Amino acid sequence: MRTVEWDNGAVNMIDQRALPWKLEIVRLETAEAVAESIRNMTVRGAPAIGASAAFGLALAAMQSESRTIEKLIVDLRAAGELLKAARPTAVNLAWAVDRLLDIATSGEFNDVKDLRELLLLAAQQIADDDVAINRRIGARGAALVKDGATVLHHCNTGALATVDYGTALGVVRAAFEQGKDFHVLLDETRPRLQGSRLSAWELEQLGVSYDIIPDTAAGYYMGKGEIDIILVGADRIAANGDFANKIGTYQLAIMARAHGIPFYTVAPTSTIDLSLSSGELIPIEMRDPAEVTSPYGQAIVPTQFKARNPAFDVTPHQYLSGIVTEFGIARPPFSDSLRRAVAGEDL
Repeated sequence: MRTVEWDNGAVNMIDQRALPWKLEIVRLETAEAVAESIRNMTVRGAPAIGASAAFGLALAAMQSESRTIEKLIVDLRAAGELLKAARPTAVNLAWAVDRLLDIATSGEFNDVKDLRELLLLAAQQIADDDVAINRRIGARGAALVKDGATVLHHCNTGALATVDYGTALGVVRAAFEQGKDFHVLLDETRPRLQGSRLSAWELEQLGVSYDIIPDTAAGYYMGKGEIDIILVGADRIAANGDFANKIGTYQLAIMARAHGIPFYTVAPTSTIDLSLSSGELIPIEMRDPAEVTSPYGQAIVPTQFKARNPAFDVTPHQYLSGIVTEFGIARPPFSDSLRRAVAGEDL
């Protein structure tokens, strides 16, 4: 089952808000509905968001009543802006939208019907490529997970965060499929609990050994010598290797350095944004404080209590042991290795 897929004129996706209690599929029939699903985190994870946005733009093309290429492009640009605004940090979203818009504005089409069909094919290709790329990432990174190791993981980077298979948890999955025996510690990942709700659900399905731990317990287990490697995902990686990931990643990186623990982020090259020289330029999404004070509608403090809710933080590149991509593991200096990875060179 894919996290997101095209189905006869609509976009089907797993509703990640319902997991782990229910496995529900929602059917979205407009680009506006796809944008809202990204905004409200029905779908989440940078690669999954990118594929969803691509299908959303293809849906906008199918539903546009424009009879000329010029007018269709106007509709597509409007839908593209709507989709891009849904969540600003994950670069895969804008990357996927721009990839389809580049096709639409290439000047190679005179027939509206042909363009609509090609945009859908391009969106499907993005989805299919994501699965293949994730499997390559898993194969490239599996050697990092040793027999008997304990892996610490933050947030969710498995099949749910992608179209299928996963990035950082894809590395874990690949190592498990190779027959390795290891254990995973999953940060809860507050405030939306993607680690305890989604990553645990995925590892439960796979049969991988795991324990959920409080976010604040990570340092405790590092100090006891129980963590051998840390694997996390990324929503945007700057040219120098700084990267944005789910809030709480930065502090893990600092603690990992203090304890001499290898720390890797795992992402496809579509997550690398060479236009940004450093992580200081990555936009950080600020979400509703109610996610902190009333997670999933359950109030844990009085409504008048104030809160802040940054969805991501930026980890400086100097804390990274490497960046696992489909072309291998990028190592310092990242300004060189990331450029080579984006160019499709084996690392």
